[in-house]
Amino acid sequence: MADTAFAAMHRKAPTNPVPIPQEEKSETKLGVKPLEPTDIPSDLDVPDNYVTRTIETQKRLPPVTMANWHKNIQWVSFLALTVTPALTIYGLFNVKWNTYTAIWSVVYYFVTGLGITAGYHRLWAHRSYTASRPLEYILACAGAGAVQGSIKWWSRGHRAHHRYTDTSLDPYSAHEGFWWAHVGWMIFKPRTKIGVADISDLTRSKVVRWQHNNYLSLLLVMGLFFPMGVAGLGWGDWKGGFFFAGAARLLFVHHSTFCVNSLAHWLGEHTFDDKHTPRDHFITALVTIGEGYHNFHHQFPMDYRNAIKWNQYDPTKWFIATAQLLGLASHLKKFPDNEIKKGIYTMQLQKLAQAGEVIEWPTDSNHLPVVSWDDFVDESKNRALIAVHGFIHDVSSFMDDHPGGQHALKRFIGKDATTAFYGGVYDHSHAAQNLLAMMRVGCLEGGMEVEHLKQKVRERSLSGSSANSAFSSNEDVASLASYSSGRLSDGELSDVDFLQDLPKKEKPKHQPGCYVPDKFTLAIPPSEEFKIIRSAPRLRKTGGGHGSMASMTSLEDVSRADKIGDVAPLVAAAA
Repeated sequence: MADTAFAAMHRKAPTNPVPIPQEEKSETKLGVKPLEPTDIPSDLDVPDNYVTRTIETQKRLPPVTMANWHKNIQWVSFLALTVTPALTIYGLFNVKWNTYTAIWSVVYYFVTGLGITAGYHRLWAHRSYTASRPLEYILACAGAGAVQGSIKWWSRGHRAHHRYTDTSLDPYSAHEGFWWAHVGWMIFKPRTKIGVADISDLTRSKVVRWQHNNYLSLLLVMGLFFPMGVAGLGWGDWKGGFFFAGAARLLFVHHSTFCVNSLAHWLGEHTFDDKHTPRDHFITALVTIGEGYHNFHHQFPMDYRNAIKWNQYDPTKWFIATAQLLGLASHLKKFPDNEIKKGIYTMQLQKLAQAGEVIEWPTDSNHLPVVSWDDFVDESKNRALIAVHGFIHDVSSFMDDHPGGQHALKRFIGKDATTAFYGGVYDHSHAAQNLLAMMRVGCLEGGMEVEHLKQKVRERSLSGSSANSAFSSNEDVASLASYSSGRLSDGELSDVDFLQDLPKKEKPKHQPGCYVPDKFTLAIPPSEEFKIIRSAPRLRKTGGGHGSMASMTSLEDVSRADKIGDVAPLVAAAA
């Protein structure tokens, strides 16, 4: 995420054999090449297969070993990352403690840290809000005081990080290891060339050009002289200002930013997506001035927030919101709340699906035989079968274990126990419903004892159409759904439709009083009702006049069918 002051000027990489858009030429060793505005994006002509082709074809430098490590060090970055710790340690043992300097060091840590998080990161790298010109200059100076390169250098690398996350084109890929993502990528020369990323919009910014062209001066002033001057002129602690507000503060602000590249990809949860390594964690947010909810950030990078809950730590978000209240910032971008909820919902479903894979579930109704009421009664003479809410259960193995005793079950063998099971005798728990579901052996035609259906079976038997009658319980038969569809003559109501019309007609005799007929004749326990079933995408049939979509008369019909569940147009088209 971050870069040291001069790392971008000295980074070298092997020649990439894949033709890519022309990047800006590297800066000279003795100075910074002026940044000129351009309207031509650097990724304007990237081929469609740029990522895969580049990864497959570009050559990697040999691995860093004990024999060649000294040849692969980027010495400017190495010194920047080692001198500050050395100065800090020296100051701890040789410079007198001053409370004012300690407080000033912490304050300036947050000032320069916000220059990175609110400025370099959320304003310039991601354009998540619009800052007024005064705020831009303040953030540009504060960011220079963090000594992590200019806005142009920093943003170019960070945009590549987001565009090629976890690939070899990512400048600080977490797949290369924790310490590589933290500091290794700055200490050692990159093994491959990082991916192309456009920053032409930044070249057109007056503030970005000013900071880049004057970066070396700003680095010295804001990184060392200013914090030292405040402590020296304010309360006479010049040494403390240099060693603590300067060096020690730089040490902490460096590694605070580096933790976004390392810790934020290793510690925490995949709250919104697990495609890549970024994670969310409070500890990471605590040490990075609010950048710790990194999984959210990688999913919704243009959102000015990292934390979306009121109790999550994100001082950078609070700073930007305060700037808006003061009229210094505007156009704060937020990703649609509905899409954020989808991400959370998807990950929760995925976790539940993984948990459900190790659970043994009852047999689905589509794989159970459908039997008539008379066949159910006859079969119950040989087995302990009980009907509950449309399913036939074999409770033989549970007779001795039933808490209410065997007699409570025996009285319902060959009968419908729906009323008794759901509160008539005892309102059974969901656990009891789950256990009962594991004893399913069949589905009852019509879902209950219905005189209308019994009469239809007798009529079919007398007419000789035994093939269309209710099937025997010891046969491998089709499901209730297939039985109820495709076998009706014109004008004849299906069994389900008949039950739906019951409130308008006289109810059949012997129907359980608590049973309310609806289009779902089979009731299942909540655990099974919410069971997650993985499915592959299905394509609609189109073209050639085949399939329901080919017969649709307008897009309005399609929209009604898709959005509000009105299947009438689809049914009409299929007919």
